Amino acid sequence: MRILALDYGSKTVGLAITDALGYTVLPYKTLWREREGQLRKTVQAICKVVLEENVGEVVLGLPLNMDGSKGERAEKATAFYELLKKKLSCPLIFFDERLSTIEARAILDENAVPRNKQKEVLDQVAAQVILEDYLRTKGKL
Repeated sequence: MRILALDYGSKTVGLAITDALGYTVLPYKTLWREREGQLRKTVQAICKVVLEENVGEVVLGLPLNMDGSKGERAEKATAFYELLKKKLSCPLIFFDERLSTIEARAILDENAVPRNKQKEVLDQVAAQVILEDYLRTKGKL
């Protein structure tokens, strides 16, 4: 069973996925939206990935504030969660993603990815960080 992670942002959703055994996490793709109203297309694209890749669980990053409270980004992620939950045939889990984008940028910097190229993969790597953290809490990494 594969696990898919989502890093939900204002214009993009970064995706990362495990191998079939659930031990290796790889960046997968970035879904781009021109505006917030395109959520249905984004949900359809995610459902397609779930079917094509035999995903058994989806983890959605919850962007909490540093004090643990919910801000505007977390409220938007919650609305996306509710929309996605209605369409998925597998479990959808919220997971604290504080600092995942900062960690992803550090990973890209350490690997000498030029800043002008990072935008293409930053959200995928952030989703990878979310998924690796999630698997660690489950004792799978």
